[in-house]
Amino acid sequence: MKVGASTLRVLLENNVLEIKFKRRRPKPGGSNTRRMLCTNSSIILQSDGGRRTLHYKKPTTGPKYNPGAKGLVLAWDILKQDYRAISTDNCQIISQMPVSGDGQDFWEYFNNTIYPMTPGEKGSFFNI
Repeated sequence: MKVGASTLRVLLENNVLEIKFKRRRPKPGGSNTRRMLCTNSSIILQSDGGRRTLHYKKPTTGPKYNPGAKGLVLAWDILKQDYRAISTDNCQIISQMPVSGDGQDFWEYFNNTIYPMTPGEKGSFFNI
C-alpha cells in the first residue's frame, strides 16, 4: 500500500513498519529501491531494550534542513540503528506491527527474527 508523508508519520508513532521506498540517489548497479524496518514509537525506542539493544538516543537537535519541504519523513531504522530520511515520493508499506502496552510483541519478533540475522542477511534485506 502506497502512503504519503502525513500518513507515514502517523503510522510510525504507533507501529513498527516494514517499508520499501525509491532511492533519492540511485547507485549504479544497485537496486533503485530500499527496504527498511522502522518506527518512531516511544514505547519501543525509549524502553530499556530500545536504549540498550537498538542504541537509541533521543536527538538533542533537529536536522539542518526541512525534511517535509523535501518530501522526506525521518524514522528510526531498527537495523541500522540510526535515523534515516524516507522519500515519500514512492513509499510502500510492506507490513505493519502495531505497538501496544509495553511493546512485548515487537521484542519477541526482534529476538526471534531480527537479532539472529547475519550481516549478509541484513544487507540483503535493505536492497530488496
